[in-house]
Amino acid sequence: MSDEEKKTQDPQTDKATSAIEETKTEAAEENQTAKESTEIEAAEQPNDSAETDSETKTEEQEGETPTVEIQELPHSDINSGMIVRVHEKIKDINSKGEERERVQVFEGMVLGVRGGGVSRTITVRKDSKGFMVEKIFPLSSPKIDKIEIVKEHRVKRAKLTYLRGRFKRKMKEIKKDK
Repeated sequence: MSDEEKKTQDPQTDKATSAIEETKTEAAEENQTAKESTEIEAAEQPNDSAETDSETKTEEQEGETPTVEIQELPHSDINSGMIVRVHEKIKDINSKGEERERVQVFEGMVLGVRGGGVSRTITVRKDSKGFMVEKIFPLSSPKIDKIEIVKEHRVKRAKLTYLRGRFKRKMKEIKKDK
């Protein structure tokens, strides 16, 4: 039997399939109208961000383009092997409870430079009354008043951790032409 003969013989299944087809076409029509209405609403609504973007572009084109000032990082010439004098600002409180600010000098050899940019630090080691003392100084800190380079030694390594050990090596000083 063919499909047409089956449909004519069973009227109940014929009604059911036609009802399903009708609901499918109605749903498809509703989806289509919903899509069209959202597209129309989106086209009608003004886009505020597009207006502000165009305004800023015209302002930049009319006036000068903003220039970014690149600041040179402080103490970019410090390397390991240098003997430096670091002037550090320290706040003290006396017995009366008054604060005073003074500058303390820490002179020693730079064992290594670490980090980059604003977070760059140096490790300085000195002999203080028979004890070896190390301090880490952030170079861009406002507490660092100034750093003076006293001497330079010729070194072959970036980190001079071997100076912490028992056996120290002699280093040659670099003579500066004045």
